[in-house]
Amino acid sequence: MFYHDKRTQYKVCVEKPNPAFARMLQQAIGGIEGEMRVCLQYLFQAWNSRGPAKYRDMLLDTGTEEISHIEMLATAVALNLEGAPLSVQESAIKQDGVVGAVLGGMNPRSFLSAGLGAMAFDAEGVPFSGAYVVGSGNIVADMYTNVAAESTGRALATRLWEITDDPGMKDMLGFMIARDTMHQQQWLAVIEELGGYNALPIPNSFPQSKENQEFSYSFISPNIDGTGTPSGRWTEGPSLDGKGEFRVLKAEPYGDEPKLGPPVPEGHAQKEQMTMTDTIIGNIKDTLS
Repeated sequence: MFYHDKRTQYKVCVEKPNPAFARMLQQAIGGIEGEMRVCLQYLFQAWNSRGPAKYRDMLLDTGTEEISHIEMLATAVALNLEGAPLSVQESAIKQDGVVGAVLGGMNPRSFLSAGLGAMAFDAEGVPFSGAYVVGSGNIVADMYTNVAAESTGRALATRLWEITDDPGMKDMLGFMIARDTMHQQQWLAVIEELGGYNALPIPNSFPQSKENQEFSYSFISPNIDGTGTPSGRWTEGPSLDGKGEFRVLKAEPYGDEPKLGPPVPEGHAQKEQMTMTDTIIGNIKDTLS
């Protein structure tokens, strides 16, 4: 069960409405780096969680907090659109305030579909996609995904902070950036608690004896002349999990040239495709007329 408080988690104040910034804030709502993504990601991970209950409870708490962040951003979008100044070309100023605001950078759908409010889309008006949400059922895999989500989200929030000169917006974004910092830390803390590098590879429940271990810790370089292979921590020395040694392999084909069978008649390829086909069992001549 979820509960709601009428007050926002943190204050949302806009001193000077800016429809262009409202559009940018939409990325933090419905973009791939946005709050809808992490909110649903943490909640679905929690609802599908199996194992120690404390991880489910933590995911539920954080996913619920992210609902608050969506509310804050939606409020900020609405306030930035509300009474927006007509700071566009003279032709727009001659029209009503809403049209002027649209021409000043607001996504038209913010008015046409939402009546000067936020929507579940990104800064370009692309609807939020559930494809952004990751929940694998493997707690460590999900934690690494969550770290990446919070990292890209924090990068977005810092860019928005740099763009705006509104003190209220900087204050709100400063709070959200701080929460991104904490969320990165808590997901990393779970990874550490569950073994850190010693828990690699993910999933650690699959025996490595069943994988082709010749390639388990080999960096494959596709440089044709054998030069230019990047040298780094990943090319020599012990692997991070301590179970192997990094090395470099020059790329080479280990398989055969792919050869497919002839087109099936029902697929209606061209007759020229179907009369002589080089396949894995040799040339097949078809007598289609």
